[in-house]
Amino acid sequence: MGTVPVLFGALGLAALQTCSAPPDVPAVITNPTAEGRAELARTVSRALNGASITLADDALVRESALIVERARPRDLEGRPLTGRETGRPEHFQLVKSGARCVLVHEGSGRRFTLASVTCAPP
Repeated sequence: MGTVPVLFGALGLAALQTCSAPPDVPAVITNPTAEGRAELARTVSRALNGASITLADDALVRESALIVERARPRDLEGRPLTGRETGRPEHFQLVKSGARCVLVHEGSGRRFTLASVTCAPP
């Protein structure tokens, strides 16, 4: 009789895994548009607490990872100031989660659905 609860527990766990959300699959943007790029930039800025950012037009088009580095301080003539840069780059990954394209901020685990972006596994 001791094995019956274990069997039901295993069956219950298998049923939960079957009914759970589909797994995330790394993805790339398939049809980049100005609207999608603007949404991506707004989303990354929001994930970084409103920081001003600049993204390349082909961000997330060739690979699913996005790394955002901090801007280096410059002097009045535009030359980089010397000194140690202590900030770490921020890492994001684009994933396909069911039918949705989701940007995941790896540092916080926060997830942002991108409504204006189409994506597919690379």
